[in-house]
Amino acid sequence: MSDIRCDRHGKVWLITIDRPSVMNSLDFAANDDLVEVFRDFDRDDGAHVAVVTGAGDKSFCAGADLKSYTVNFARTPAPEFRTRYTNGPGFGGITRSVEIDKPILAAVNGFAISGGFELALACDLRFCAPNAEFALQDAKWGFHACDGGLIRLPQIVGLGHAMEIILSGERVNAEHAFRIGLVNRIVPAEELVASTLDYAQMLAKRSPLSHRFAKEVMRRAVGMPMSEALRLESRSFFDLGQSQDIVEGTTAFREKREADFQGR
Repeated sequence: MSDIRCDRHGKVWLITIDRPSVMNSLDFAANDDLVEVFRDFDRDDGAHVAVVTGAGDKSFCAGADLKSYTVNFARTPAPEFRTRYTNGPGFGGITRSVEIDKPILAAVNGFAISGGFELALACDLRFCAPNAEFALQDAKWGFHACDGGLIRLPQIVGLGHAMEIILSGERVNAEHAFRIGLVNRIVPAEELVASTLDYAQMLAKRSPLSHRFAKEVMRRAVGMPMSEALRLESRSFFDLGQSQDIVEGTTAFREKREADFQGR
C-alpha cells in the first residue's frame, strides 16, 4: 500500500495519503487501501486515536483523481453503483458506511478540495496549517458532493455558511474556516503534524470506552427528537457505569494519579 502510509505511535495511528505528485488525490486503488487501513484501525483494540494527513506541504487531499476516478465513478451502471458505492464505503474510507466510534483527527496541510474536504469533514476534529484551503468545487464541474459534504457541512458550520461554500464552489482560507468553526485550530505548517499527534496522544490517555460511547450517541442523536436523544444519552451513561473504565477513572481521581484505562 505504497500510496497510503500508516505509522503507529503507541495507541495513535498516523495515516498519510502519499501521492504528493497529484496533490494527494485518490484513485480507486488508493481509496480502497485507505478503506482497509481505517477498517484495521477500527478492529484493533490497541488503536485508540487516528490522525489523517497528506504528504508534503501543499495538499491534504485534492479529492478524487479526475483522470481516473470521477467520470468512471459517476457513470457506473446503477445496480453496481448502488452496491459498490451507495451501500459501500464512501470516498476516503470514512465518509459513508464505515462508522468508527474512535476519535479521528485531520491535519490539513494545504488543499482539502471536494472529496478531500469531505474526508476532513468526516473526521471529528480538524487542525490546519495557515496555507490550508477548503472547497467543494463540484458545482463548477456539473455535479455536487456525494460523500457527506451536503450532510456534514451544515451540521458543522450552519446552513448559511454551508450554502455559500456549496453553491459558489469558491475556496475558503484557514482564517475564514476558523471563524465559522470549520477547523478547531490553526497551527504553523512546520508544527502541524507533530502538534496534532500530541493532541491525539492526549486523547489516547482518556477513556477509550467513554470516547466510543459518546461518539456513538452524538452520531446517532442527529435528527432524533430531543426526548429520544436524551434517553439515548442516559442509557449510554448507564452502560459506562458497568465498565472497568469508570472504576479505574474514579479510583485514579481519589488516589490523585493518572488513570490507566483499558477500554472495558
